[in-house]
Amino acid sequence: MYLRGFSLGGSTLWRVKTRHFPRKSSRSSSSIATHQSVNKTLTRSVVALQQEILAHRSSPQLDWQYLNDLNGGQLGPSMKTEVPGPNSRLLMKDLGQFHQNSSIAFFIDYEKSQGNFVSDADGNVLLDLFQQIGSLPLGYNHPSLLKAVESPATKLFLATRPALGVTPPMDYIDQLHSTLISVAPSKLHYVQPKMCGTCANENALKTAFIWYRNKERGWKQVQTDSAEMMSAYNNQVGSIMITSSKFLIIISIKLSQEPGIPKLSALSFTGGFHGRSIGCLSVTNSKPIYKLDVPMLNWPRATFPEYKYPLEHYEAENLAEDSRCLEEVEETIYQHLHTAPVAAVIVEPIQSEGGDKHGSPYFFKGLQHLCKKYGAALIVDEVQTGGGGTGKMWAHQHWNLLDPPDIITFAKKMFIGGFYCREGMLPNEPFRIQGTWMGDPSKMFILRAMLEEIKRENLLLLVEETGKVLLSGLKELQDHYPGMLHSARGKGTYCAISAKDTDTRNELIVALRQKGFSVWGCGSDSIRFRPALICLPRHVSLFLTGFEDVLKEMSKKK
Repeated sequence: MYLRGFSLGGSTLWRVKTRHFPRKSSRSSSSIATHQSVNKTLTRSVVALQQEILAHRSSPQLDWQYLNDLNGGQLGPSMKTEVPGPNSRLLMKDLGQFHQNSSIAFFIDYEKSQGNFVSDADGNVLLDLFQQIGSLPLGYNHPSLLKAVESPATKLFLATRPALGVTPPMDYIDQLHSTLISVAPSKLHYVQPKMCGTCANENALKTAFIWYRNKERGWKQVQTDSAEMMSAYNNQVGSIMITSSKFLIIISIKLSQEPGIPKLSALSFTGGFHGRSIGCLSVTNSKPIYKLDVPMLNWPRATFPEYKYPLEHYEAENLAEDSRCLEEVEETIYQHLHTAPVAAVIVEPIQSEGGDKHGSPYFFKGLQHLCKKYGAALIVDEVQTGGGGTGKMWAHQHWNLLDPPDIITFAKKMFIGGFYCREGMLPNEPFRIQGTWMGDPSKMFILRAMLEEIKRENLLLLVEETGKVLLSGLKELQDHYPGMLHSARGKGTYCAISAKDTDTRNELIVALRQKGFSVWGCGSDSIRFRPALICLPRHVSLFLTGFEDVLKEMSKKK
């Protein structure tokens, strides 16, 4: 099935048609049976929602046939073995001889994977609703991206990778304008490419600290022979000796680091995840295993809101939760004014690793107000939420802020890491926010192709429509299985649902993989969904039917 728009009298109407794909001998009967089952068993409310969206919404035309073709003719999952199958298990064993393998779910045949469907090492084809931890914006082997990879310019910079901080290519400015600057958040005119999400956040924190100190010293340049510069060199531990007639006592002390290395801090939130470097781990509070055995910076944290769902039933309670958390933030900042002033507050629009926890526009507006009140930089970590998955290019655009955050970090769907910032945030001195490569020009060509595809195919609209079907279906399932599911939530296709406990969540994920649906967990009990931007309502309906089958089977066992 595909849903086709056409114009009439200046408005867009929608027509539902059935598309017949040519059958291939390699397609298994299970794939055909699954497709037929979906058409028969889709719940009425989900089908009604699809038809309502596409019958009454006035919007630009979407080329659904083209989007269907990106899947290589694959209509649904096609399962030959369990997941992981024997080939994946053998590869895991071989890899484990010299490489960490404990986090691997299964091995993928990337050449055979197409669009929304991933092929594994055992010939199974799964509908991938996780898409490489949400980092594939256009699914597998998208022709526009493959074409960009094959271009002479991309090959040139793959073979001769420039050190962008010192010797950038002549067309680097044009590359930035056609990619990162073209989708820059409002009023954030400065961009600093980096390599990944962790180094984006690490350097965003450094930038905030440097900005804070520049502000304190009145934007005066630090002299090379100043006390600040000299004391910055003494970042080490020393010792003094105390002697008596009988004993020699050696006491370790920290040498003076101020004023060059100031006692500043960054405030983070419970449940937040910002990366695995020491600086980023110091503001990460999602899972203790990430921080185990690693010395951390002693920085403050505050409580992120914990909402009750459905939101429309608990408006008063959730507003009170927002107010409580904002009061805690202000109290925490105030307590550190004279010990380790908070120079930056770092927060995710949706705490992904922490359990897909959302904050409201009211909360984030209040948080920005507190940052301005106390002179701290607001860093919004859009490493996971950026790139269109919420139905907007940047998730913070849902908050309708009058002024943008001070710094926005990005990675994943954007193919490279980095951050945007306000004027005056980046340091003037060379090599302070630096690295050998400072990004990757070859990825810029892929990013350009991706952004052109989003615009040409109006994919952010598609994300909104597909997301409505997904979230509506999840809510219906939690109503039918209240003992197993609750708290369906999301923006666009960036959705999640919670299970009654960790064991149930894990059992659901394993069972869904055996049915041919690749999803992942987050937090202690949630299942998260990160489909590609090309995921259609019919793919979501396919999943919802499979999810209902799993829930029925599990409920019979309980």
